[in-house]
Amino acid sequence: MPPAADSEPMAGPPPAGGRPAGYPFRGPGLLVRAGPFAAIAVLAELSLVLPPGPTSTWAAVASVLLLAAVAAAFLLPWPRLPGWMRVLVPLAYTGSVLALVLAAGTTSGVGIVILVPLIWTALFGRLWESACVVAAIVAVEVVISLTPVAVPDAVIARRVILWAALGAVISVSTHGLRDRIRRAREQAAQLQDRLREASIAEDRDRIAGDLRDKVIQQIFAAGLTLESAAMRTTDPGMRRRIDQTIDDLDHAVLILRDTVYGLEHRLEGRGLRAEILRLCQDLNLAPELSFAGPVDGALHPGARAGLLELLHDALPLIRQQFVPTRIEITASGDSCTAVIEATPVAGATGASSEYFRLRNKAAQAGIGIDIEPGPDSTRFAWHVPVRAAR
Repeated sequence: MPPAADSEPMAGPPPAGGRPAGYPFRGPGLLVRAGPFAAIAVLAELSLVLPPGPTSTWAAVASVLLLAAVAAAFLLPWPRLPGWMRVLVPLAYTGSVLALVLAAGTTSGVGIVILVPLIWTALFGRLWESACVVAAIVAVEVVISLTPVAVPDAVIARRVILWAALGAVISVSTHGLRDRIRRAREQAAQLQDRLREASIAEDRDRIAGDLRDKVIQQIFAAGLTLESAAMRTTDPGMRRRIDQTIDDLDHAVLILRDTVYGLEHRLEGRGLRAEILRLCQDLNLAPELSFAGPVDGALHPGARAGLLELLHDALPLIRQQFVPTRIEITASGDSCTAVIEATPVAGATGASSEYFRLRNKAAQAGIGIDIEPGPDSTRFAWHVPVRAAR
């Protein structure tokens, strides 16, 4: 019994891409790889029995012996052999094809099987192996060209059988290769998703730890101090101001929590940033975009939906008279401001009617809007309350 593959160092280069040592003559799927090529080789040899039979007995025997040597090569201990020896297998089959052509006749129709070793190396070999096989095929064609022509009666049958078999192998191999490429892309996409999720989880844990140990504790301590001060004061106005400040601190803590635990939602494209990016994709000339503050987590869901709906309706109106050049979204304090700077289109008319329609839509949504016309550009600004309307 030969020693195990891992008990002795490999003489050749290590296998690439996670393939087993001795690939493609070892490992799972060997029958799928070698079976179609073996079937074509056997069909080519069996075609010699068609009348009028082989023209050279010694060439027929040499072809069978070389083919048997190719089959026996699959039993060699490839993990312990040098890597360059793999090219000897397709070269041996190329010699078998040369002998087969000499036995059947140069115009017998079996010459097409000379493509078998070339396809084998193209699918499973390396570039230099394909170059060696191409050189061998050229040499075979030179020898065949110098051989006297013999025209057997079975040339049509041979060509039909062998062309059909080789065409089937090429088709199946090509579709199989496309399927492997598609599966590899799907696996790569899944791996990227896992890496992205792991990165998001790691960032969220790190940010959450920093906020819990530093920022949130300080805000909470400040809130407790303000509550103690509110209990001691007798001024109603001062007490209201302190209570409002405490509410603002509580809201700031909620924003921080939403910022940390909303990372995966923004990654999936449900954040305000991603939604605004989608809106801008429909513009012919993409404007400059900028975001400031906790844009994704500051707005109440209802306020965010209202702002998105307003921008979705306003951009087509603006594009009729202007070219948006810059969009800025800023979240700070109790409001979120969306600013669009646009350049007037030469020859456009009816801008005042567009202003009226924009103001009307904003008023219906309970959102403030400022429109500042200028000689070179017009500024549209929407002011959205951060908190939900009561």
